[in-house]
Amino acid sequence: MSDANAHKVIDALPEPIPPPAAGNGESQVRGISSPGVSDIMRRWKREDLLKRGCLVLHGLALIFSLIAFIVMASNTHGDWKDFDRYEEYRYVLAIAILSSLYTGLQVLRQIHELSTGKESFSRPRLALVGFFGDQVIAYLLLSAASSAVPLTNRMRENNDNIFTDSSVAAISMEFLAFFALAVSALISGHKLSNKSYI
Repeated sequence: MSDANAHKVIDALPEPIPPPAAGNGESQVRGISSPGVSDIMRRWKREDLLKRGCLVLHGLALIFSLIAFIVMASNTHGDWKDFDRYEEYRYVLAIAILSSLYTGLQVLRQIHELSTGKESFSRPRLALVGFFGDQVIAYLLLSAASSAVPLTNRMRENNDNIFTDSSVAAISMEFLAFFALAVSALISGHKLSNKSYI
């Protein structure tokens, strides 16, 4: 074969494909134009955001419940100014303790799962427990706080003092804990309705 023919054959060959650039792999994943991969990446980010959001909400509910518990338990000022003389305030304290235990366990579980990457139970079971647990505790918090409001309002009409102020603070904390758990229950309901745990 002559040199002229060899040059024609070499010129007709396609250009070689350059090797991929070295990197951490993220740029290579972004370069893939497959819609399935981008959907999976978006879903993972959304699930991670929901997990972190639930952790924040449970953490807030834990803080509010603990404050309600501490304020109500220390609301003893002698005579009629003792919380344990009133059934409504004992109910507020009991639900604050229950809410603190539930949200504390949820926060510990979620921190463990985020740090290790392993789930302690199956996803369907976790979604159901989160949904029903958040709803039950949220309704109990709302019930306890609502039952103590009329008593506190009657007391504040006659005597506005440290006892009634502490009662209002504990009740307010339970309402805030209720809102945090109500939003968490909505997120859990969203997970269940989308079946994102499958």
